[in-house]
Amino acid sequence: MPHVQIDWFPGRTTEQKRELAEVLTREICRIGNCAPESVGIVFTDVDTANWARAGKLFSDS
Repeated sequence: MPHVQIDWFPGRTTEQKRELAEVLTREICRIGNCAPESVGIVFTDVDTANWARAGKLFSDS
């Protein structure tokens, strides 16, 4: 059962998420030889104040 978690900043539309879910599912099934029903995808919108890189919050950039 493949599971994909995508953490990103807010701002994508439902349509963008829908398209990405369709494409990722199709390609995971093609490459991994599995059924679409076995693929799980979670989109998590993370506020820039809750994500840091190199010791700095993205909200400070």
